[in-house]
Amino acid sequence: MPDARVLIVDDEPDLVELVALTLKRMGLHSASAGTLRDAQRLLLTDTFDLVLCDMRLPDGNGLDLLEWLQARRPGLPCAVITAHGNVETAVRALKQGAFDFLSKPLDLGALRRLITSALKLAERSGDGGLTFQGPRLLGHSPPMRQLREMIARVARSQAPVHVAGESGTGKELVARLIHLSGPRAEAPFIAVNCGAIPGELMESELFGHKRGSFTGAVADKKGLVQSADGGTLFLDEVADLPLHMQVKLLRVIQEKTVRPVGETAEQQVDVRLLSATHKHLAELVAVGSFREDLFYRINVIEMRVPSLRERAEDIPELAEQILRRMARRTGSEAVEITAAAMTRLRGYAFPGNVRELENILERALTLCSDGRIQPDDIRLRTVGKVDIPVPDAVVDNGPAGAALGDQLEGVERDVIVRALEQTRYNKTAAAKLLGVTFRALRYRIKKLGIE
Repeated sequence: MPDARVLIVDDEPDLVELVALTLKRMGLHSASAGTLRDAQRLLLTDTFDLVLCDMRLPDGNGLDLLEWLQARRPGLPCAVITAHGNVETAVRALKQGAFDFLSKPLDLGALRRLITSALKLAERSGDGGLTFQGPRLLGHSPPMRQLREMIARVARSQAPVHVAGESGTGKELVARLIHLSGPRAEAPFIAVNCGAIPGELMESELFGHKRGSFTGAVADKKGLVQSADGGTLFLDEVADLPLHMQVKLLRVIQEKTVRPVGETAEQQVDVRLLSATHKHLAELVAVGSFREDLFYRINVIEMRVPSLRERAEDIPELAEQILRRMARRTGSEAVEITAAAMTRLRGYAFPGNVRELENILERALTLCSDGRIQPDDIRLRTVGKVDIPVPDAVVDNGPAGAALGDQLEGVERDVIVRALEQTRYNKTAAAKLLGVTFRALRYRIKKLGIE
């Protein structure tokens, strides 16, 4: 961004000189203030594109300036400079609206990356807002309007965001929209399903490995974290991370470094972390299966995606869009859904949310005969959790227990297929969702001929 101006707020002359020199080498202009009052005066009388503020000032601190900016210059990015290791202060600043933070002593590479990202954000905002051509959230209910507003707000920050919500609500879409709405939109968005990676391969998949570091490592491999460098790393189902990987992830967040398996030196990485899960992380922290320090680092900002039953008024718009997409995919004309069939949909609780709506409509599209979906074509689930009988000893050459009735078998098949779809065919995760063992699920899949 040519001719951009940056305000440096710090009472240490050496640090101000170092930052000003870095800005000059980047072709940017700068001004400085040694106190909170002087910074406020300059911000009222001059125009700036970014503020770099030390947390400790003679007449206040960076949090005071953040609060002042939120009221008077809400669109101006402000990054704070904290003492080394003062993670708690950095988290407070991010929650209060800071764009990002830097720790002393300053890493000039990290400083340049922060400045570049912040100025990209200011440039895009000046072009008429954060707009893009890509995926979008459907629905105009109050919960969805609030969600869009929240996405626009958190996109302006580099703070870690945790997206909470039930399975099938669209948490990954929300994470992708945060990425596309922010200054990292042109950089990679790497989505990782933590529940789909075997525990013994997780460190290699996330951080990469060096050739010869273990049996089968025939070449150097770049990890998913490094692949997201400069962009966004989205950890879906983060609650499934083993405890030893939670420790390693915490270091990536705090130090912004990663060490591939077999390497002795750490590598710098610059990623924005987004995470999601359908589980309650606070409850997992309470029982000791999720680290409390990691919880507070990834949960700086929490966003909740509403369930479909909380926004039932959006079902007609969603249904229409889903049917249009299915028609394009099959090359046929769009199918009409009758008012009576729509009423039937709106009265359903949708435990599987939008993903379940898609499955119901796809089934209805297959069943309808005259180009119109009728109430009888809408097959809704009438049972909750299905208990799956499994014999005590399961063998591969045949069933070892009584067969289920045909009707119950059909329901059981639907439940298992839905669980597999919700977990992207991760059988371990599907077994957890159904409340059965992995071996039991594998047996039922084979018996029912699902695969």
